[in-house]
Amino acid sequence: MSLGRFWPGILILGLAACGPGGFSASGDTVFAPSVDPRGAAVDQLTVGHRLMAAGEYELALSSFRLAAAEQGLTPEVVSALGSVNLALGRLNQAEDLLRRATKDDPDSPEAWNNLGVVLIERGETAEAAQVFRRAFALDNGESVAIRDNLRLALAKLENSQYGADIEQEYKLVRRGSSDFLIRPAQ
Repeated sequence: MSLGRFWPGILILGLAACGPGGFSASGDTVFAPSVDPRGAAVDQLTVGHRLMAAGEYELALSSFRLAAAEQGLTPEVVSALGSVNLALGRLNQAEDLLRRATKDDPDSPEAWNNLGVVLIERGETAEAAQVFRRAFALDNGESVAIRDNLRLALAKLENSQYGADIEQEYKLVRRGSSDFLIRPAQ
């Protein structure tokens, strides 16, 4: 009997035995770990806020949508959806959601502040100033971001008669998990 025709098979088996772990199964697999059905569920709202802080707005939107599916459209979830749409530059959707959030929970200074930011971005300075006043009152003047936004809106309102050639550019600055600040662009 000749080993010539079995030689490639013997060589492959021999080389396989030389790999890490030999013929035994290795503990290092390339597959994802299994899910523990007894494990605690992760709050998607918290995950979404963490993703917002990391600048991952599309992923945050997905997490907030999952939170809406799990918890329903609570004012906190609607406000989070509005905030992430604001961060994505979707002002129409953000305005609709933030108006709904302030209607459902009129005592949320963050929702009022973010609605004011949307209104400033859309050029509705007078209404934005009123919204920032309400946010400032609800927050008891403790939030620096809300105070700065109110100052900016009032300054813009007072100087609304100047020409477009003098107009300053502004940018949104994210502070905290769902709080936005308006700053002059430099």
